[in-house]
Amino acid sequence: MWIDRLLQKQVETACLSRPAVLVTGARQTGKSSLLQRMFPDADYITLDRLVVAAEANENPGRFLDRFKGQTIIDEIQYAPSLFRELKIRIDENRTNYGRWVLTGSQRMQLIKGISESLAGRIGIFQLETLSAKELRNAPEIADASVADCLWKGGYPELWANRGIDTEAYYEDYIQTYLERDLKSLIQVSNLRDFQRFVQICATRIGQLLNYTDMAKDVGVSAGTIKSWVGALEASGIIYL
Repeated sequence: MWIDRLLQKQVETACLSRPAVLVTGARQTGKSSLLQRMFPDADYITLDRLVVAAEANENPGRFLDRFKGQTIIDEIQYAPSLFRELKIRIDENRTNYGRWVLTGSQRMQLIKGISESLAGRIGIFQLETLSAKELRNAPEIADASVADCLWKGGYPELWANRGIDTEAYYEDYIQTYLERDLKSLIQVSNLRDFQRFVQICATRIGQLLNYTDMAKDVGVSAGTIKSWVGALEASGIIYL
């Protein structure tokens, strides 16, 4: 089951006037699925695979040479060398609109790369989890209860496949996040402490952020909590 995203029209419009477009957002918000559905004829490559990311980062020119038409590059933050090479290619033809369609799940790293190389050349969009309006607009799930929405949250896969165990999904999500994204942002010596920190964050939604109180609950320093909060914010898991 596909659920239409409100961001689609904005991205389509940007592709008519910008040579590059970037869609950021936390993992599993549907960035890749949305773009592949919007541009079914575009080449697609993901840098989630270490060997592919290494190739792109070590020789960005040769890597991009293989793509002749519109191209979707997924998780581009894993190959920061691509930003400068993309700048060169975009400047060669600034009117080739929608040529490069990029995604990434670590916003801080992406913005840094863009500000240094692609400023003024790219449209930037943030894809959040499913909104209440998007859920209501989907006929198959428009009658979902408030309790069901609160329990499942807004990750599209949980709604597209109603048979998925929600609790198991989030356990797997956290584990994947710890293994993939967290290691590239900060050093965590004790993963159990970090998992406890994530749980405490969940219980404090909508409250004032107090690093000292959270540090006492987790058993680490306030400085560590501040660093961990920054990592969650950088990867789109929380918003302050």
